[in-house]
Amino acid sequence: MALSKVDGTNFVDPTLPVASGGTGAITLAAAGLANTPAFHARTSTDQNLTRSTAVLIVNFVEDFDVGSCFASNRFTVPSGEGGKYGVYFSLSCNTGAAGGDGELIKGDIYKNGAYLTGFRSILEDNGSSNMYISNYTATLTGVTTLSAADYLELYATTADQDASGTVQSNSHTIFGAYKLIGA
Repeated sequence: MALSKVDGTNFVDPTLPVASGGTGAITLAAAGLANTPAFHARTSTDQNLTRSTAVLIVNFVEDFDVGSCFASNRFTVPSGEGGKYGVYFSLSCNTGAAGGDGELIKGDIYKNGAYLTGFRSILEDNGSSNMYISNYTATLTGVTTLSAADYLELYATTADQDASGTVQSNSHTIFGAYKLIGA
């Protein structure tokens, strides 16, 4: 088959010609080239946290959920969809509400109810002074192998010397995952 004409107007169209003359097409998704299942969620409101305790972040709303895999603040791998997954979070916390002398903001991904080794992001002072950690974000991006029915959750831990007031995970926190193509 020879190309007689290249039409530069459709370079962003994710279809590939598969028939003589370019009349047939296949989409990337139909060829199995889709990062699904996938989800991206963000917190809709602030959530009060208990100091020095890993607390499940529960106030998520979905921006998208391809494969209906995110529910009840948990990403669950659907049947037949095991493999390698990109996982990310950005945990935004406010310890300033607790007196403005926060010492720790930590985000952890839990797999099947336990900390997933290597999936932790932490901001912490060195213990010699009250570091003013307030309105900071701990972020993480990683790849892990998941099997069908495995589930992931986001937990936050904060510490603050001042025992008054509240510590919050605020409405700028995000959490997401997607299956990697060809991995």
